Amino acid sequence: MAEQQQKEHQPTSHRVVKGVTAATIGGSLLLLSGLMMAGTVIGVTVVTPLLVIFSPVLVPAVVTVFLLVTGFVTSGGLGVAAISVLSWLYKYLTGKRLPGSEQLEQARAQLASKARDIKDHAQRRTEQAQSS
Repeated sequence: MAEQQQKEHQPTSHRVVKGVTAATIGGSLLLLSGLMMAGTVIGVTVVTPLLVIFSPVLVPAVVTVFLLVTGFVTSGGLGVAAISVLSWLYKYLTGKRLPGSEQLEQARAQLASKARDIKDHAQRRTEQAQSS
């Protein structure tokens, strides 16, 4: 309600200036949009024959560049990951307690426990099979 009362108390000249400014900006943006659309259509019309003529060269070149860039980015990412894992592993093995090392110890203990359980179960089954 306060905004509505404030709008009612604004002088008419402010409202006119706001309306003219909004119409000018909107019209300018609409004109730019139309010019961009016309430029795009003209550009596509001019470039299409060139793309058709050079496509036997351009398509393999684009595919090759894409594969090279993808390979380098993937290689770099995997290299950084490997270095960080090796660094963490070195610090872990030298006795420094790092984030996640407690979880690793718990997982190791659980694996050892399950391995013992499976070994005991297999021995019992073997003994049962031999006694039968």
